[in-house]
Amino acid sequence: LLFASLRSKHGECVPVELPTPATVGALISLLRSRGLWVDGARVAVNRAFVTDEHTIQRHDEVAVIPPVSGG
Repeated sequence: LLFASLRSKHGECVPVELPTPATVGALISLLRSRGLWVDGARVAVNRAFVTDEHTIQRHDEVAVIPPVSGG
């Protein structure tokens, strides 16, 4: 799932295929290569923020949340 500016540019959901087991770091690398990553973004798996070393399971909900500013 994509949020904020990423969602505006690319839509709500982007399907990806990752090797098993996959880490958040591998996902970030893939997203970067597709232009779907912005510096400062965070990744949440099943609604909890995780580190790059976190292993993604087959049916996990993964969200990419870019930094948001407001006034």
